[in-house]
Amino acid sequence: MGTPVQKLFDLSGQVALVTGGSRGLGLQMAEALGEAGAKIMLTSRKAADLEEAIADLAARGIDARWIAADASQPAEVQRVVSETMQRLGRIDILVNNAGATWGAPAEDYPLEAWDKVMNLNIRSLFLFAQAVGKAWMIPNKGGRIINVASIAGLGGSMDVKFIAYGTSKGAVVNFTRTLAGEWGAHGITVNALAPGFFPSKMTAGVLKTYGAENLAKAAPLKRLGDDDDLKGAVLLFASAAGKHITGQILAVDGGVSAVHGG
Repeated sequence: MGTPVQKLFDLSGQVALVTGGSRGLGLQMAEALGEAGAKIMLTSRKAADLEEAIADLAARGIDARWIAADASQPAEVQRVVSETMQRLGRIDILVNNAGATWGAPAEDYPLEAWDKVMNLNIRSLFLFAQAVGKAWMIPNKGGRIINVASIAGLGGSMDVKFIAYGTSKGAVVNFTRTLAGEWGAHGITVNALAPGFFPSKMTAGVLKTYGAENLAKAAPLKRLGDDDDLKGAVLLFASAAGKHITGQILAVDGGVSAVHGG
């Protein structure tokens, strides 16, 4: 007889650090992990957004805290990890969700925009994983790292002017696979979620340009993602239910990548 399924998904006694967790997909994933029993530490740049997010989580009975920091700055990343360890004593789950985008034609793409997107979307993932690995996961022989990629990292796209975003998310895919291979010996799983189109502040421009209805029609399920669609996937990767899954990229996109490449 195996472990009861409810226990496999139970995160009681664990701590989850969620970057970019004050709204959108990050907050949705924090809700799922918190409702499964984990204590939550949220980080993003703006304290006001974090305070609002913590209030939302507390209303759901979730034990959550926050640290305002810029994930693109190495010293800030180290501060977040050190303070989380001081306040909560451990970091069992890292959700690398912080990200940014910038729209411009590739031939005119500003270097400063390229650097901003790459530093937040891929370098910060490396910095957080490295810091959390050293602080808790490697010494304690276990942990769950969940990176947020995108279906934009699974293939190219016509006429969407986001060269740095697409490049960075492709890097997230192979960063996930490479780190999984290296850190499996430490009992650490490393996986990635690749969301499709979800209504959010980041996707507002694309949804307006191409039309939410048109993008929904392009998906086999004929819909965009909603406020629940990442919850089960992140919980699988974060819990004992996913202990034999590592180095995998799970598209949560209504089937878009299955029929349009990637």
